[in-house]
Amino acid sequence: MTKTPTLREDTVTLSSHLAVQLHRGVVEGALPAPENARDRALALLTIYDLHLAPLSELGSTVDFQHHPAVAAIKASLEASWQAELDQATTALLGEFDDLGTPEGVRDALRDLASRDRLPEAYQWLAKRATWSQLIHFLALEGGPDGGFDDLVALCQVGLVGSAKLELAQNYWDEMGNGSLEAVHTVLHDDLVRAIDMPRIAREDLPLEALERAALPGLLATNRRLQPELVGALGMTELQAGPRCRMVLQGLERLEAPTGALPFYSEHAEVDPRHGNDWVTKAVMPLVADHPSWGPRILRGAACRAVTNLRLFGVAHDLARGTYSERLAG
Repeated sequence: MTKTPTLREDTVTLSSHLAVQLHRGVVEGALPAPENARDRALALLTIYDLHLAPLSELGSTVDFQHHPAVAAIKASLEASWQAELDQATTALLGEFDDLGTPEGVRDALRDLASRDRLPEAYQWLAKRATWSQLIHFLALEGGPDGGFDDLVALCQVGLVGSAKLELAQNYWDEMGNGSLEAVHTVLHDDLVRAIDMPRIAREDLPLEALERAALPGLLATNRRLQPELVGALGMTELQAGPRCRMVLQGLERLEAPTGALPFYSEHAEVDPRHGNDWVTKAVMPLVADHPSWGPRILRGAACRAVTNLRLFGVAHDLARGTYSERLAG
């Protein structure tokens, strides 16, 4: 949000109008309905920036974080998107019938995480992708845990006991266990520099990438969705390790610079442990204390799994140059 947006007379999208009004410092008048799902995702990401982006990037727009008009737009857009996410995950959740016990939720999460753990896109990265294709894919993927440290910090608010301690340990690992150069976001910055990864403007991303990026904002900016956030973050930890190993194989196969390896190497090593600990030390105690959280935790995990797979498929096609064929089909 550092670049001041401009609004052409022929531009009527909600996301463009909202961004311009925020930067002008006046949110007033009726805004247009979202043009489509893409416009909705862009508008939501602009709103989520007010809650989650660095203050240095927001300037005075942060004053509108809880403005009644912005809150009303947020609630309206989220309601329609949540309904779509529920529809996409309901059948999947219907396969599990023991979501009120810690053991039942544990088994369901592990089952769900094992499905599509290694999509075709990651096997392609490991064995066949060219250097330019790999970089393009990684630029679209954005890493397995963009902003994960902040999300964990928000997720632990109000928790107690074992769950609180597990999220604290997870956060400290994200912080490189106190070593600045080992902080995961720093490792990702090192990766970006090492392979000269392009930063793709939000407006140029496919819908699937926008929705995958927006899901944490949906879950982290609504306290009522804390159980779903627990599930979504847990699914990230359960699935990221094997995928990171595939990326690492691809980088090594293509003789990537040394500075490109630590980010994915770190995740390949620690995420399997993080996933297991998240389930046994956070999810299971939470469900033991709050049985009604079980189905909701699994729904959050399913939302993460669904948005991931949608992005990976499109990123795979874009990196191979077959996206137009996919749309035509």
